[in-house]
Amino acid sequence: MLYPARLPTLARVAAPPAIAQLVRWFWVPQWEIQPGRSSRQHVIPFPACNLVVEGAAVELAGPSTLASYRDLRGTGWAVGALLRPAAVPHFTADPGALRDRSTVVDAPDLVAVVREAGPEAAPDAFAEWLAATVPPPSREALLANEMAGLIDADHEIRTVEDAAGRLGVSVRTLQRLAARYVGLPPLAMIRRRRLQEAAARLRADPSVTLADMAADLGYSDHAHLANEFRTVLGLTLGSYRRSS
Repeated sequence: MLYPARLPTLARVAAPPAIAQLVRWFWVPQWEIQPGRSSRQHVIPFPACNLVVEGAAVELAGPSTLASYRDLRGTGWAVGALLRPAAVPHFTADPGALRDRSTVVDAPDLVAVVREAGPEAAPDAFAEWLAATVPPPSREALLANEMAGLIDADHEIRTVEDAAGRLGVSVRTLQRLAARYVGLPPLAMIRRRRLQEAAARLRADPSVTLADMAADLGYSDHAHLANEFRTVLGLTLGSYRRSS
């Protein structure tokens, strides 16, 4: 979330062990907006797919290449699962075709169990549905999980070659895993992690110098970070620092 203080309510729930290879976490937003008003939520999405239940619909949101936003109105709630790469092929054979868009998933049984559970128990009901619906991941799918986890957690990884070397596979294998299980190139995954970290640091430490932050995150210089931030988020580093 680019502006977490503006979010009405958001709960993040860890996936239970039985489906930990399928889901990173569940997220449950709840909102109650005054009539005639709206609350715009800006997000730098993770380089991953989300399976979302809201009202009577289930949507699979593909990986995003840009920042996105959602205008909340009225009263409501939803529950989403941030899918690990291993779960993705069960819902789409081509996650790359879903970049920056979503598609409806025909899963009335999932809607039924989630709505019956209500927002507090929705993650548990969602988890039980996934455990009963999605088959155990293959060895390749688990390797894709390892790839995504490595890129997200190891901030020393700054190139595709770095990631391939840490995983012990070729660059071509890494690219193939990312295409089938994520829908984005591995370099885009690395860049997204760096942008998320840059935004988090600007919020947490307004005094940090932009040049120091760029160097810490592996950018060639401050201008490189500023250009990527503006291209993806539509914001300058200075304007985001002031507004957040």
